[in-house]
Amino acid sequence: MSDTEDTLNGGRVYDPEADHAFPDEKLNEVLPALLDDEEVTTLLEAQNVNAVTRKGYNDHGPKHIEIVLNRALRLYDLLKAGGCEFNGAAEQGLDEADEAVIIALAAQLHDIGHIVHRDNHAYYSIPLAADVLDRFLPEFYDLADSVRIKAEVLHAILCHHREEDPLTLEAGVIRVADALDMERGRSRIPYEKGGRGINTLSSRAIKDVVLKPGDESAVLVEIEMVNAAGVYQVDNLLKAKLDGSGLEDHVRIVAVNTKSDDRLVERIEL
Repeated sequence: MSDTEDTLNGGRVYDPEADHAFPDEKLNEVLPALLDDEEVTTLLEAQNVNAVTRKGYNDHGPKHIEIVLNRALRLYDLLKAGGCEFNGAAEQGLDEADEAVIIALAAQLHDIGHIVHRDNHAYYSIPLAADVLDRFLPEFYDLADSVRIKAEVLHAILCHHREEDPLTLEAGVIRVADALDMERGRSRIPYEKGGRGINTLSSRAIKDVVLKPGDESAVLVEIEMVNAAGVYQVDNLLKAKLDGSGLEDHVRIVAVNTKSDDRLVERIEL
């Protein structure tokens, strides 16, 4: 079962009982409160109105956020286990445990700018997320650390689209995790309603995405395609977001076409 399927079927978004080689006590304190926060959950529902109801895009609401959060923390787990050193929290003088908190907060809030407009939504997310963080963070941090956590979260949110390159690995994780929500039509690329264009075909061609430890890199992303059109999704969405993320040397992507009667493209590696 893929990470996304487990999440969609009600599986845990993050397992605080998992055996990690890094501290996660702070995340286990912050994450339940974040997931239960009424303002945040309402924002996640409201952000789908412009994206889906008015613009005709696919889901950018609670399910997308749940998947991105799951994938971001999974990426973080694998990168840490692979020896990658994260710089966002460290350069702010924060604790190692705050790396995962920054990632979780940014994953949860990265798309809330959709309540203003789909276009340029990353920029609208910044003031909205800043207000949420000003209220939320003092429950867990003193003033100085709240400001520093907020700075790193806002940087990661801004960089989840490709206009600005991430300057931290925490931000790179958010950018790549956003693109990993791609199974069975859940691509972030808009599609033509009822059409048969490349965006429609490619977004329906991805059956499964699995993240696991890699032999040649910290992370191996295995993608199962059922149609050669999935190459467009992998190359124009995932590869484009991986480029410039800071994770290029740590993530290997392998996409395999498993449909027996469609061998136009059998396997690609990035």
